[in-house]
Amino acid sequence: MVPFVLPRGGVQLFIHVSTLAMHTRDMHEHPQVSLLVMAEGDATSSPLALPRVALPATAVILPRQGPDYEAARAAYLERFSDAEQMFELGDFFIVALQPTSARLIAGFGQASSLVGAALDEWLKH
Repeated sequence: MVPFVLPRGGVQLFIHVSTLAMHTRDMHEHPQVSLLVMAEGDATSSPLALPRVALPATAVILPRQGPDYEAARAAYLERFSDAEQMFELGDFFIVALQPTSARLIAGFGQASSLVGAALDEWLKH
């Protein structure tokens, strides 16, 4: 589980992760990842009926110097302002996740997929 931000109008998601975490080390070696985003359920909800989207993506660790990093940092802190202190720690990095497709599941028997331009348009909204 990792917090992420998708800046308005963007097509990349950003995560802020530590090299102490196994998933960060794995992304260095194997940049093909997948992010699962689920609606929050309650005690009466079946997890299998919750709306969700699976996003296979390519992970790119952003270098700390440069406009891409600064824009991602600003977007991340706009959503997660309490994470500012973690940006001072040397073992944390911003990773850009570029989705290659999306599998949308609205519940039992309600699924669709997006790729290419349709995926980019969906991410931008």
